[in-house]
Amino acid sequence: MVENRIATETDLKASQSAGTGTLGKSIAVLELVATSETPLRFTEILALSDQPRGTLHRQLSHLVEEGLLSMGGDLRYALGMRLLKLASNTWAKNQFRTVAEPHLKNLHEQTGETVHLGILHGQEIIYLDKVESRQAVRMNSQIGNASPVYCTGVGKAALSVLPEARLIDLVDRFSFQAYTPNTHLSAGSLLTELAVVRRVGHAFDREEHESGIRCVAAPVQAPRHGIVAGVSVTGPAYRVSMEQLEGWAVAVRKAAHEIEQDVEVRLGPGP
Repeated sequence: MVENRIATETDLKASQSAGTGTLGKSIAVLELVATSETPLRFTEILALSDQPRGTLHRQLSHLVEEGLLSMGGDLRYALGMRLLKLASNTWAKNQFRTVAEPHLKNLHEQTGETVHLGILHGQEIIYLDKVESRQAVRMNSQIGNASPVYCTGVGKAALSVLPEARLIDLVDRFSFQAYTPNTHLSAGSLLTELAVVRRVGHAFDREEHESGIRCVAAPVQAPRHGIVAGVSVTGPAYRVSMEQLEGWAVAVRKAAHEIEQDVEVRLGPGP
């Protein structure tokens, strides 16, 4: 009999329905340990799962190796420290938008144009928030949409603060696509521009992703929370000149810096 657990037969069936493949079964095992009031022994997990002894032993070993589970001296399994870090990073990213929101609105008040907040995710920028322009002609961007990092202002700003080794590794894996005649088509040209972005503290989108759309962006980072992001002011080329964007660069960098400061204060020191 398995004591001191809160996982019921219904919970077990629900967790097993998450998937019958290797990943699904591993997640089910992870959930069994997570929903138990106390750490579980191998025999207790075996009794709760429908997996063969050998298969379960391999899955538990892999989960321990990856830091998702830990095994104490009493041979009981509990959640691993890596899960705590992942949970902390997830919470931080969800709160990041809330922390940044007043600064985005302030930047919008100063410029009157569309303001974006985007976060680096692999080779893309995911837009977390947007304050729409007061002008009649507006951007088609949507919260939750993704854009390539190499041809967007927010993307290049985020790339500029990556450690050199990580940046080179990421750029080497890009499949460059010509969205407009101004799009970077090689790692060399992109890295040359990123060196300038790193020096001046802001990046431009010179109609590189969409013809007729320009922006100026600055990086936002909170390494202890796993956040690499950017904030930008975007507008149509017929209304927003490069000179105008240059003039807004200081305000954009200031907003980015203030977001970073608020993240440190409101989200804490991180994991």
